[in-house]
Amino acid sequence: MSIAEMIKREARALGFDAVGLSRIDSSGQPPVEPPSSLPPDLDSSLPYRLFSHLTEWLRLGYYGTMAWMTRDPNRRSDPKLVLPGCRSIVSVGMNYYTDNRANEQPGMGRIARYAWGKDYHTVMSRRLAQLEAKIATLAPGVTTRAYVDTGPIMEKAWAQQAGLGWIGKHSNLVSAECGSWLLLGEILTTLDLEPDEPATDLCGSCTLCIQACPTGAIVEPYVVDARLCISYLTIELRGDRAAIPDDLASQMGNRIFGCDDCLDICPFNLRADATNEPAFTPTPLTLAPSLNALAEVSDESFASLFKESPLKRAKRSGLLRNVGIAEENRRRQTGGRTS
Repeated sequence: MSIAEMIKREARALGFDAVGLSRIDSSGQPPVEPPSSLPPDLDSSLPYRLFSHLTEWLRLGYYGTMAWMTRDPNRRSDPKLVLPGCRSIVSVGMNYYTDNRANEQPGMGRIARYAWGKDYHTVMSRRLAQLEAKIATLAPGVTTRAYVDTGPIMEKAWAQQAGLGWIGKHSNLVSAECGSWLLLGEILTTLDLEPDEPATDLCGSCTLCIQACPTGAIVEPYVVDARLCISYLTIELRGDRAAIPDDLASQMGNRIFGCDDCLDICPFNLRADATNEPAFTPTPLTLAPSLNALAEVSDESFASLFKESPLKRAKRSGLLRNVGIAEENRRRQTGGRTS
């Protein structure tokens, strides 16, 4: 069994539902014409294409207040600038889909599915550390560096290159096996590994995700203006109620942390199986978050309730702002009545 095969076997033994390998091209040869957007089919000039796509996205201001995205696009686009001597990337994914349904009764908020259980950063980082240790025993002397949505890596593009799925028109990864419900991580390594076949874009002429977006954030296929995205507005955007324009706030409905609309509508989710990972099991609070109860959450209660949850990313001030907007929308729908 090759080292590549042993790494994949270990990844699956650690609970990752998808694993694939990509190789970093060292030629440095860009395509003749710089592409204006990232095409569905990726190739060996991927770092250059990622740089071109990223710089155009930044030029248009689609990053909003996420200033860290503007720092050193070259490094963000080329793994060799993140890990000197990087030759391969091990991309992994964990299925977070569960068969549970959120409580959509009046007075309840809506939380994105990925945040129903424990924080995936912690869950996946621990297992990636174990996978790094395994790689070290298989190939002593190699260097590795692992990330779970926290490093300067355009992980969705590398996951597509590794065959985990393709970047859909909503800009998220879609897996033929797991649908839109894969959380991603990766290990950069100086080890030269045999790459897997890149995934093929299977979106075809489907535009359901674009039509489903409440705020029109998917401004063209494969391109999202974060400034319009409800996930950005409810999680990343800091500030009080005035930070969110009224026209966008009115489209947020009862969403208080993230938005799944473009993912829920994807036809490939019809074949997705529920995860076996207990860490992603929803809690009563995340399935039925009472707007009235959350509006009264103190600093101490917030820290305790969301200690192991992705919701801590929004901070108490952001969550209370979002709860207030959800209450605004509920009153508007009920003609001012609170129940």
